[in-house]
Amino acid sequence: MLSHLRPAIVSAGLFTVLLGLAYPLAVTGVAQAAFPAQANGSLVKDAKGTVVGSTLIAQAFAKPEYLHPRPSAAGAGYDASASSGSNMGPLNDTLIKREKTDADALRAENPGVVIPADAVTTSGSGLDPEISPANARFQAPRVAKARGLRLAQVQAVIDGQAQGPLLGFIGQPRVNVLTVNRTLDARFPAHGQKGG
Repeated sequence: MLSHLRPAIVSAGLFTVLLGLAYPLAVTGVAQAAFPAQANGSLVKDAKGTVVGSTLIAQAFAKPEYLHPRPSAAGAGYDASASSGSNMGPLNDTLIKREKTDADALRAENPGVVIPADAVTTSGSGLDPEISPANARFQAPRVAKARGLRLAQVQAVIDGQAQGPLLGFIGQPRVNVLTVNRTLDARFPAHGQKGG
């Protein structure tokens, strides 16, 4: 009996050490050495070194001089500890009312322009840091007006930050909201604000 039990115990101990300790430590070490910024959350810092966000997680931008991210269903909005979609179906009255309210506000902001779908729909996680280039261009007139800029200046920043699909075919073209907003602040500080 002991002769059968001993190999099982040794195997369990060996694989616990190997796969529960050695492998995770090795992967963490390689990640820290090869990709330190990504391994530490792709944090964005200001000129003083204070963390102001992450390029991987959306945050609420409500001021008119900033691009706004997709709506969020994560907790009270952009709550990383409650990452999830709304789980509401397309016929859910609450979802329909929220999307209609959002669409009406966007139509008032930019009359006569087609509203991009991601301007009124939440993502699966509720924390997508990126929006479509169409959504960014839709918001550009508001941002330009709030900053006292020409529309072309804002669009140039958006175009400069736009990313194509990964490897040319995975995913959709996208614009990181935080990156664009930080670039706008650096190049064209909003009223009473220093760049950086």
